[in-house]
This record gives sequence, C-alpha cells and structure tokens, in this order.
Amino acid sequence: MMLQAQIISIISEIKNEPDLADMLTGASDVLNDAGLDSLQLINFILRIEDEFEIEIDFDQFDMDHLQSIETFCQFIQAKSA
Repeated sequence: MMLQAQIISIISEIKNEPDLADMLTGASDVLNDAGLDSLQLINFILRIEDEFEIEIDFDQFDMDHLQSIETFCQFIQAKSA
C-alpha cells in the first residue's frame, strides 16, 4: 500500500468516515480538508508513530507538515530514513 493511501486510510478511520478515503488526495489539507479536530489530530499522530515506528516530537513538529497529505508523507519518509 502506498504511503499516501495508508495516511488517508488512517485519517478516515480516526474520523470514522469511510467515504473520506475516496475524497482525500495527496493535495488535501490534513486539518481543513480532512477536518481533524485537536483530539483526532493527537490520535492521528500517535497512530502514525505506531504504524511507522517513528517518534514525533510535538515541540518540534511544524504544523506546515499538515498542509497536504503529500507534505506529511515526505515528513514521515524523512523521519523513517
């Protein structure tokens, strides 16, 4: 499964909206288009950490990484390297 598809799948699971998976693309904004609230965002980040075995430091995390799913994918790939 492509990284982007995995991220979209995780977002739609956290939102509990299966239809969201068909609507989101690499260009979708994680907060605005996906509509994650602050609690869902924390769940999303924790799930990403588990799924990809990376650690995300909230103090150093730049919200710009959430401007698009593609940008977030690049962030994860950099953390995983």
